[in-house]
Amino acid sequence: MRRYAIALVALLGVGLSGCDLAPVYEPPHFILPESYQGSGPFGVAHPDEALSARGDWWTLFGDEQLNQLEDQLGHANPTLQAAADAYAQARSLAAEAQSSLSPQVSASAGVSENKTSVHRLFRNPTSTAPIREASNQIGVAASWEPDFWHALRNSAHAQKRLAQASAADLETARLSLQAELASDYVTVRGLDAELEVLRQSIASYQAAAEVARLRTSGDIASGLDLARALSQLDSAQAQETETRLQRDLMQHAVAALIGAMPSTFSIAPSSEFKLTPPQLPAGVPSELLQRRPDIASAERQMAAANASIGVSRAAFYPNVTFSITGGFQDSGFNLVSLPNSLWSVGAGAVMPLFDGGLRRAQLRHSWAQYAQTRDNYRGTVLAAFQEVADGLSQTQRLATEDTQEHQASDQAAQALSISTMLYKDGLDNYLSVAVAQVQALASQLTEVQIRIRQIQAAVSLIRALGGGWTVQVLPAEKQTLQFTESDYGVPANK
Repeated sequence: MRRYAIALVALLGVGLSGCDLAPVYEPPHFILPESYQGSGPFGVAHPDEALSARGDWWTLFGDEQLNQLEDQLGHANPTLQAAADAYAQARSLAAEAQSSLSPQVSASAGVSENKTSVHRLFRNPTSTAPIREASNQIGVAASWEPDFWHALRNSAHAQKRLAQASAADLETARLSLQAELASDYVTVRGLDAELEVLRQSIASYQAAAEVARLRTSGDIASGLDLARALSQLDSAQAQETETRLQRDLMQHAVAALIGAMPSTFSIAPSSEFKLTPPQLPAGVPSELLQRRPDIASAERQMAAANASIGVSRAAFYPNVTFSITGGFQDSGFNLVSLPNSLWSVGAGAVMPLFDGGLRRAQLRHSWAQYAQTRDNYRGTVLAAFQEVADGLSQTQRLATEDTQEHQASDQAAQALSISTMLYKDGLDNYLSVAVAQVQALASQLTEVQIRIRQIQAAVSLIRALGGGWTVQVLPAEKQTLQFTESDYGVPANK
């Protein structure tokens, strides 16, 4: 009968092992437009957690120093390393949850020397039984929860999916830091270009002030001309000082991103702005939007919340465990002999009968968490489309604006040349020269700033599209349990 009972329990366990109480999971599907405005057709972008690895997209800008800085960021940025540590923690939690599916086996050993009191309670005063005796024992114990309702499996699924989300979060952090570094570096180079414009303008203003000084000393012009010339010169010099300050601050920001001390880090100035916006591959909206790691993270969090509903549902059913212990015990060291053996086999089931609504509250909480992750996922997808649309508009409009501002700058430079010539010939006063100087300098600086915004808009668009043209697969659920050197920068010993 005992054998039949054990066989019946085993068959029951096999039959109930397929009772997965988690809802059937399907990510939501969105009805999306067929094309961006003015950008051509693109495909429906469903979140794809298998698309996450990033290529060296910054090499498209053709700047060797930027390439070196980005490489240093990948190895030394503390924020990125913290994100990698968070991923390692998520993998550890997944491994912990997975371990609960296996039988838990332990071994024990003990040696003791024991003495009881002669006057202990209920001891016969005339007893000749010994009051001192040794006790030596060895044994093993095992327990197993058959997981009839998939509570443990769904808990493991949830943790492994959260580990996948953490891997995507790591890629999001990497892409964000890379884009921030590229944008800051572009700003530094743009400030170098502004400083070059200011240096040329200051040299021109000094020459104009000298002309005004000569004309004033020769009583050809009033002191007002000289005052205006010196005012323009001083203003340009102050603007140059402010620009140098802004460059110092941006250089410090770059140093912090690459993990260097700002006091010892410097970027050599460059008098020429060589950066140009790259030509992005055609069809990126249909392909690269799927590769955004934040969308993959939001989808994996939603999948994890779906599995957690199954855990909450399983709480309404009995929790069954099997256990077995065995070993040897002896007052001496003759342990391994059949008369000294001991064993115990048992099974138990626990089911709460009254909890004041605790399990129903936990189930409602799980459903609310799933609804929250679903709404977060939808918001992430919408934000992604907005960022891509913004990037496309910026790159297109700024290209037109750059052409227009270049023409305005040429006209302003021509007006300054004419005004200066007329002033030298005594045909006009210095007010016209001063006005022309202000317009010319403003146009040149605006032209540089538009070019900076063009490059930064390209960086933002690449970031919005997922950054990078090669694809690496996020770890599958089983791969989150493998603690080996990985593409995510997490050492195996962490």
